[in-house]
Amino acid sequence: MTETTIAAPERSRRANLLRTQEGVLFVVLVAIIIGLSLLSDRFLTVNNLLNQTRLFTETALLALPMTLIIISGGIDLSVGSMLAWSAVMLGFSWQLVGLPLPLAVLICLLTGLLGGVINGLLIAYVRVPPLIATLATLAIYRGFSFGISQARSARGFPEEFAFWGQGQVGPFPTQFVILVVLIVIAHLVLSRTGFGRWVYAIGNNEVAARYSGIPVERVKFTLYAASGLMAGLAAFIFTSRVTTTRADAATGLELDVIAAVVLGGTSIFGGSGSIIGTVLGLLIITLLRNGLLLTGVKGDATFMVIGLVLILAVLINNLVRRR
Repeated sequence: MTETTIAAPERSRRANLLRTQEGVLFVVLVAIIIGLSLLSDRFLTVNNLLNQTRLFTETALLALPMTLIIISGGIDLSVGSMLAWSAVMLGFSWQLVGLPLPLAVLICLLTGLLGGVINGLLIAYVRVPPLIATLATLAIYRGFSFGISQARSARGFPEEFAFWGQGQVGPFPTQFVILVVLIVIAHLVLSRTGFGRWVYAIGNNEVAARYSGIPVERVKFTLYAASGLMAGLAAFIFTSRVTTTRADAATGLELDVIAAVVLGGTSIFGGSGSIIGTVLGLLIITLLRNGLLLTGVKGDATFMVIGLVLILAVLINNLVRRR
């Protein structure tokens, strides 16, 4: 067998990789890392990169179920408000009611789950369009946050509580280890299970999926409930990291979540996307924001650059797919 014959499959694999959204994003990510490391000697350091994993975990936790929701043809605009509501319930039940901290954490998780269940019932069974339903609950859950807290913040958490948001497991931040485990689980569910295939089928053609015997309502309900539960988990980790609760926490976070998912190649019309793409999209946004800050670029300009990268990545992906 000649050297040319051996090299041909390798070239074919590289070409196929660049025809995927994940391949394009990986190239963009590498280019961003190289460029920012040349502009700032503080960017490509272990301490800086590990610190970024702490800061982007809450967004990433919300982006995992959001990926499945958007693939199914839906959207959840209430994730930031659910996070704030869950965090307020944690602080309120511990500091004001006097419940043990583990029980307060459980209430935090159940509050997020309750928010997701309400969204799921409205969308899957009452048939309210996802955009309208979650836009309404965005305002309702944020109202709960302000109403319960009365503009007061809970603070003074014990030192051991900070382990989940500030501690480490070996060299890695605690929340990053939790996130990696959940990324693996979400990837396997979406790409290796029948439930994942149902999600893709619903996003491609909901009517056909229903006639094929797929339990469309149950799948949708499960996705929004999972989104709420993940918002509760993100609220717990967020509170542990900042050691305080505020009713206005995570305002606008849903936009970062959706931007990362869409940048990762998930079609806003449903039917296509991947967890790996979402992770790459999150890394691009996080590292770009951090690198530009280290180089002295102000906040407004950072938003503009991230928007341009989002548009550029989508255009490159469309071009590659056409070719």
